[in-house]
Amino acid sequence: MFQEYFQRLLLTAPPILLALTIHECAHAWVAYRLGDPTAKMLGRVSLNPLKHLDLVGTLMLFFSGLFGWAKPVPINPRNLKNISKSLMWIALAGPLANLFLAAISALAYKLFILAEPTFGVSMPGVYNPLFVMIEYSVLMNVSLAVFNLVPVPPLDGSKVLANLLPPAKAFAYARLEQYGFIILLVLIVSGVLNKFISPIVFLLVGLLTGGIL
Repeated sequence: MFQEYFQRLLLTAPPILLALTIHECAHAWVAYRLGDPTAKMLGRVSLNPLKHLDLVGTLMLFFSGLFGWAKPVPINPRNLKNISKSLMWIALAGPLANLFLAAISALAYKLFILAEPTFGVSMPGVYNPLFVMIEYSVLMNVSLAVFNLVPVPPLDGSKVLANLLPPAKAFAYARLEQYGFIILLVLIVSGVLNKFISPIVFLLVGLLTGGIL
């Protein structure tokens, strides 16, 4: 039992760490491109996972397979020209980066299936672990993108929604942020979020893989 769990951990760790790192690095890079150097000065425009990982959020992603987060990228809105719109694009950068990585992983997944009769038989010790990691990368990146687009503070979707709302409603909505983490935990523990997210995740995974996965 422990050996199976350890093997699963070794195979899922690389795609999980890469998904979280790409997500946060994209936030930091877009913030820098839009005029805010805060994250860059703190070393967050980096593909080093240690720069981004949050212990609780990473463990949550390992255990749930759907829900997780990294350390928030620090943003100084005063450095941004159009604050509301810039914050929206910075927020969208993470999920979009995950969807891009999911698309690349899905392409690799299809190529591995085509190569299975040759390499799967001749080099199963290499082929099988890589295949599992690529398969999990598709699922993990789609899950992280969809989860972060849920419009509950402090998730990225809340910043997107705030930009789309009229100013008065956006201000009222922003006041929910102090309760956002509690609301999020209730939605996760109650299973409500899973019921909402899972169909969307598996729909997107099916579209990316052609229904193979």
